[in-house]
Amino acid sequence: MTPELTALTLAALLQVIQFLLMSVPANLELGPGKTTSARDRSKLGGSLEDQLSDKTARLYRAMNNHFEGLILFSIACVVITLSDQSTSYTAFLAFAYLAARVLYIPAYYLGLRPWRSVIWLVGFGATTLMLLAAVV
Repeated sequence: MTPELTALTLAALLQVIQFLLMSVPANLELGPGKTTSARDRSKLGGSLEDQLSDKTARLYRAMNNHFEGLILFSIACVVITLSDQSTSYTAFLAFAYLAARVLYIPAYYLGLRPWRSVIWLVGFGATTLMLLAAVV
């Protein structure tokens, strides 16, 4: 397995961890009646996210943000691997993305500004540079 695919696999496992970090407190706060429902806003009195505590809502948003970033990162890893362009540079970028995503969770949870955005930019930049490395 290429280093990029290893980083992608670890990023996917990180997404599983993020889901657990968010879903346990969300279920404790809202109860299974709400979290297992169809989540119709009209029946729940608004969105579930709006009913979460601030920190649990941050974990929810951080998880969704990683889903969004994971799409581009997955494309970058697959393109690099399938085109046989894996280098130490692209491997470094892949693990830079992963490190940024790990750091993003506590930064978002703790409301660290502007560091949360800086950390996000590192991950996004690493993904962008991987994509550029594939076409150069």
